Amino acid sequence: MSKIKYIQGLLEAKQLSCTELTKRYLDGIEKEKALNAYVKITGEDALKTAKIVDEKIARKEKLMMLEGIPMSLKDNISTKGIETSCCSKILEGYVPIYDATVWSILKNQNAVLLGKTNMDEFAMGSSCETSCFGGALNPHSKIHVAGGSSGGAASSVSGNIAVYGLGSDTGGSIRQPASFCGLVGLKPTYGTVSRYGLIAYASSLDQIGPVASSVEDAAIIYDAISFYDSKDATSQGSKAKTADKLNDSIKGMKIGIAKEYFEGIREDIKKSMEEAIVVYEDLGAEIVYFNLPQIKYSLPVYYIIACAEASSNLGRYDGIRYGHRTSVYSDINDMICKTRSEGFGKEVQRRIMLGTYVLSAGYYDAYYKKAQKLRGSIVKAFNRAFESCDVILAPTVPTTAFELNFTLKDPIETYLTDICTVPVNIAGLPAISVPCGFDEKGLPIGMQLIGNSFDDAKILNAAYQYEQQMKDKIYKQSEMGVIL
Repeated sequence: MSKIKYIQGLLEAKQLSCTELTKRYLDGIEKEKALNAYVKITGEDALKTAKIVDEKIARKEKLMMLEGIPMSLKDNISTKGIETSCCSKILEGYVPIYDATVWSILKNQNAVLLGKTNMDEFAMGSSCETSCFGGALNPHSKIHVAGGSSGGAASSVSGNIAVYGLGSDTGGSIRQPASFCGLVGLKPTYGTVSRYGLIAYASSLDQIGPVASSVEDAAIIYDAISFYDSKDATSQGSKAKTADKLNDSIKGMKIGIAKEYFEGIREDIKKSMEEAIVVYEDLGAEIVYFNLPQIKYSLPVYYIIACAEASSNLGRYDGIRYGHRTSVYSDINDMICKTRSEGFGKEVQRRIMLGTYVLSAGYYDAYYKKAQKLRGSIVKAFNRAFESCDVILAPTVPTTAFELNFTLKDPIETYLTDICTVPVNIAGLPAISVPCGFDEKGLPIGMQLIGNSFDDAKILNAAYQYEQQMKDKIYKQSEMGVIL
């Protein structure tokens, strides 16, 4: 089921040149322009890289792990010489002078970058609709959103106009769009993948990870980018490779079910989770039921901490050093105020204001300090849970993809849909979303597997075993690797 392996097999057998493959994907992007998955196409650079790969194949040299594979990058991952705007007016025209570590790794492997993908502005949103370019659409139904904030990455992979994409996950921003678009989305353990060059939203929560069409591809990508990086103070790298552990038996594995994850979710989603539990029982796993009441505090804890960190991180966008600057102002204070008012969208302004409020004198103890204490309680609760189980099974999102404009009408209602994903970021744990069914409209449903810190291999293997059992029922893949 690995598109990456399939494509590399075609390339090495010379059944298809990398240049021809790249042109097909670029043509596909043009044909699927309505998806709005990309905000910047890097066709010229992609073809240059493809030529290098073809020359290497002609010399009969072995290809590296991701060499020659057409892919996409979320627009908050820095790319030297290529505009990186975070889909915000305030960073319009900003061209980084350095590469993010993850892109540096992939560039050195001759990964073929097709372009930068759409996202919610500064990764703040759950539908991709806060982007200054308008939202990315869901290839399963173009009247529904692709999800957020990595909506463009998911749309590009689901729409078959990228083999895989890299996104970032602060509170579910890889897993939620993967769920909405019927894909695999991996949020690695915090610190295993370098954040250097990722434009920050909330530094203690952000994590880069892959969006792919199969678990095996997600594992291959994760193994390629999960290294220690001295330029990231929180970097630790992965403990072990994961792709070669995908065939391990899960007989006897204890899969935990926390009842709190199943409260308030739609009946069709609950039914899909129950069917997945049966699949795991048939595979020999042991199902363990327990309570995890602390996760009820996850949403307020997440939005207090994330917004507080965002208000600090986004303070640098003042119109002085780079990005947008207002044209008419009376003094420097007026310039900064007008620049930020013009440059930031409503959702970003809302979160900056909330973050500034909870950090202000008189409210710091009542909100931010209390949220940090509760964060510690949530971490301890997960630690206790993993004493009795190996992985936790939960829905990825309590619903399927929203209709267009839903989140703009009621942003608070949208925040509530993050309830299943944000606990993982608060605790720094790894989690993966895999497709596990469809609703009555034909929209994908996602199942989430959560692991203990650095158990990325364990959740990938558990997800892979499920995928293998369900591939004929759920995984309706298009022609492997080739988009035409």
